[in-house]
Amino acid sequence: MKFKAVLFDLDGTLVNSLIDIADSINKVLQERNFPTHSYEVINDFIGSGLRNLVTKALPETHKDESSIESTFQAMMVNYRENCTNKTIAYDGIMELLDELRSRNIKLAVLSNKADELTKKIGLSLFPDYFEIVMGLKSEATKKPNPSAAIEISNTLGFSVEEFLYVGDSGIDIQTAKNANMYAVGVLWGYRPKEELLAEGAQSIINHPLELLELL
Repeated sequence: MKFKAVLFDLDGTLVNSLIDIADSINKVLQERNFPTHSYEVINDFIGSGLRNLVTKALPETHKDESSIESTFQAMMVNYRENCTNKTIAYDGIMELLDELRSRNIKLAVLSNKADELTKKIGLSLFPDYFEIVMGLKSEATKKPNPSAAIEISNTLGFSVEEFLYVGDSGIDIQTAKNANMYAVGVLWGYRPKEELLAEGAQSIINHPLELLELL
């Protein structure tokens, strides 16, 4: 078997977290008398971490560093308390994880979401499935920087060539390529097929169980 481990993105890949994210940022915006956004608009903001999302969500007149930081901190307080309210695994994900575990494939998560939130969601929704659940610890290591992905491969004891990297965004595909992992794009998440192909996804799947065909 060529692939011995799978590294998953979190938001848009394993879980649909859009409603919890949108509800938190909109509540904070509303408290500041700023315009709120639809789920569709916030969907387009997701992928580069919550601080980046806050920057995009703020009105053009309030994108100074002080406004960004204070809004981000307020959102973190709210989201920390509510990040598992309506966040759920996508259809087919639990079946996929069960099958991968039965085949002794090692599993890990890498997200641009803050590390504490990534762990809270990952370990709450998927207890005992993942060897490593890692979120963003510093802006310097944010995906598509491959350093965290390579760190995970080293910790699990497999070469990067033995990893499938599974994600829903162009940033995920870039991360996989930068780490020299096999890049799999998924179509049930937040980004369109065109973005995944443009970044060089090596495979595109429409349903989680299709990943098994690559093993």
